[in-house]
Amino acid sequence: MLLLALVAFLVAAVLGAPAVGMLNAREPFSDPASQSARAQQLVEQATGREPSPGVLALVSAPPGTPAVASAAREIARVPGVAAVTAPTPGRETGLVSTDGRSSLVVATLSAAPDPDTVVKHIEATLHGRSDVLLGGPDVAGTQTGKQAQADLGFAEAIAFPLLAILAFVIFRGIAALLPLAVGGMAVLGTFVVLRLVNLALPLSIFALNLVIGLGLGLAVDYSLFLVWRFREELQERGDVETALRSTLARTGRTVAFSATTVAAALASLTVFPQRFLVSMGIGGAMVALVAAASALLIVPPLLVLLARRLGRVKPSTQGGAWYRLARGVMRRPVLVATATTALLLLMAAPALSVRWSGIDATVLPTSQSARVVSDRVASEFTVGSGGNAITVVARAPASDRPALAGYAEGLARAPGVTASGPPVQLAPGTWQIMLVSPNDPISPAAQQTVRAIRAQPAPVPVLVGGTTASFVDQGTSIAGALPPAIAILCAVTLLVLWLMTGSVILPIKSLLMNGLTAAAATGILVFVFQDGRLAGPLAYTSQGGIEETDFLIVAAIAFALSTDYGVFLLARISEERRPGVSERDAIAAGMQRTGRLITWAAILLAVAVGVFATSKLVFLKEVGIGVAVAVLIDAFIVRALLVPSLMALLGRWNWWAPAWLERLHRRVAIRESGTPAPATRPAADHDARP
Repeated sequence: MLLLALVAFLVAAVLGAPAVGMLNAREPFSDPASQSARAQQLVEQATGREPSPGVLALVSAPPGTPAVASAAREIARVPGVAAVTAPTPGRETGLVSTDGRSSLVVATLSAAPDPDTVVKHIEATLHGRSDVLLGGPDVAGTQTGKQAQADLGFAEAIAFPLLAILAFVIFRGIAALLPLAVGGMAVLGTFVVLRLVNLALPLSIFALNLVIGLGLGLAVDYSLFLVWRFREELQERGDVETALRSTLARTGRTVAFSATTVAAALASLTVFPQRFLVSMGIGGAMVALVAAASALLIVPPLLVLLARRLGRVKPSTQGGAWYRLARGVMRRPVLVATATTALLLLMAAPALSVRWSGIDATVLPTSQSARVVSDRVASEFTVGSGGNAITVVARAPASDRPALAGYAEGLARAPGVTASGPPVQLAPGTWQIMLVSPNDPISPAAQQTVRAIRAQPAPVPVLVGGTTASFVDQGTSIAGALPPAIAILCAVTLLVLWLMTGSVILPIKSLLMNGLTAAAATGILVFVFQDGRLAGPLAYTSQGGIEETDFLIVAAIAFALSTDYGVFLLARISEERRPGVSERDAIAAGMQRTGRLITWAAILLAVAVGVFATSKLVFLKEVGIGVAVAVLIDAFIVRALLVPSLMALLGRWNWWAPAWLERLHRRVAIRESGTPAPATRPAADHDARP
């Protein structure tokens, strides 16, 4: 088994590592079926070029000077550049700074080539010119991808040593190597899967960041639970084979259930049309399954070989700290449950005032040229240069030009429109009307302008595009896909937890607690990043809001990982339920058996994902910190306080199910091996009462 694992690891390293440079989804944050995306497609088909300039070259020279002219010529010679515009002396074009000392050379790229390739050629052409800075949407996109790759390598360099140190502290000795081996296999194996998926469905490079953080974290967690359980079984039974059988029959099945719930929760992101969310959903689901498979295939043979070198575990006794905590919580369950819920709701409250931000040059650090150009254009140039362009595309014959002209005149009077042009025929049957708004592209005022333009009666079918329209469409498409995504998330979670426990109460209760964890995590995310709190220590510049897809990703991962830890705790509590053992004793014993493990697992996973707080991209920083906070909230508040208090309140009702559902569950018999079937009928003992 280990030889096969080694071969698989080497193959995964060869095939998976190149995935870093192969994931290349274009426009990953837009909905391909949205009105704005279709408008862009029409313009590109009609003209063979992008609808608006994608490259801005900021030249530190007045218009008409040799420096400006040479920059324009050099950019125009690059293959894939469709048009270049440079300012002319004496003419007000908006391409000259207010002090007259700087000029903007504007380039529009062809539609067909990969913009990253064209941008790289432009950068190479202008390399060495200290008087030119490159910016614009296409340059910002290229630099964002490069920064993500750099952050990926930096996070790996931090995560592996930290996890190695923590693993040594937890496992002591040679056992510390097990989770790192499984983690490496999980990450590289998922890279191979993503590379194959990318052949048919282009994925976003940002999925790799999630795969590394989540893959390392889950692999370490699953290895931790397997090793710890094997130590317990070996200490009790003395025989390696018997201990391994018991470990896999119980904790092994729990790992499988856990990975299934995590994968299902993250797969719900694939319902959304944005390729960024689809990529995160596929990457997250695959890495959960690959991490579980790696742990279940690599750890057992290592346990056999290293059985006598794994050390001993301190026996879990009724006098342990987690046992005492659980009993203390269950003495005042109403008070603890109420106080804990109130605390989580307080943490979640800021999410009610969330504002959305977008992905543009402002997500980059100030060391990147696209960010510098964006900031300087906003502060040094007139509205015309940095204005928010809104594109209206119409499909109509030439005979409808008078009607389109009248329609354009009406659009010029729309609220928030400061400049407009006449209808321009891009190709037979395709017309374009350009409008300019002075407002920031993702501001509420700009969004209201787009909505007003779309509400204007048109004589022919029209599509409204541009940055603001794309942002509006993103919110609309996410809102439309949210109900089915939530339905899938809830249905799969309920099904898997029912299969594991046989209860209908526990899955519903877990669903509510997981929702509280996700809400608290997103609330803290908004509290910190929306208003720029901790901007100095976290080294970021607030965008004044939260990127909408980040909000969804943090919520989905928080929900998934809450279910993950809940599965391990419920499985152990279920195992402790034996004749003669009261419900509260079983809960306390289950807490004692898993409390320390879940705490260590949460810390390890928080480190593995939290290292992306070092990212220089603010939206990746949001994901890293949001997920780390969610994991710690779940381990230290929900599992330690809310779970035992609510289970104490419900007593044997925790395990209730209708008789027909009980019979069905007994038939499918998916439960921990050796565990008695759940007592679905509430018994009359003191534990059933608050």
